[in-house]
Amino acid sequence: MKAGFVYILTNKNNTTLYVGVTSEIVKRIKEHKEKKYPRSFTARYNLDKLVYYELLTSITEAIAREKQIKGGSRAKKVALIEGANPEWRELYGEVLVRF
Repeated sequence: MKAGFVYILTNKNNTTLYVGVTSEIVKRIKEHKEKKYPRSFTARYNLDKLVYYELLTSITEAIAREKQIKGGSRAKKVALIEGANPEWRELYGEVLVRF
């Protein structure tokens, strides 16, 4: 079974958060950065800064985890990000190297 990723994007001011899921994280984040879908939520709010991601064993697990994260409060999402990435660094370069 194919692995899956859950990820969180934000804008340059870290004011809006977006939680997504994909099986191809490099391709998907590149699509966000290039605004492949110009009418999408991420394109309209300039959400192209990857600040959090998780690799899960299967896409099914990733979808379940995405729903769990989306169901939580903003405070829980911020705590998740800050637990792994306290400076809110852009992680796309790391993803390019790892995957």
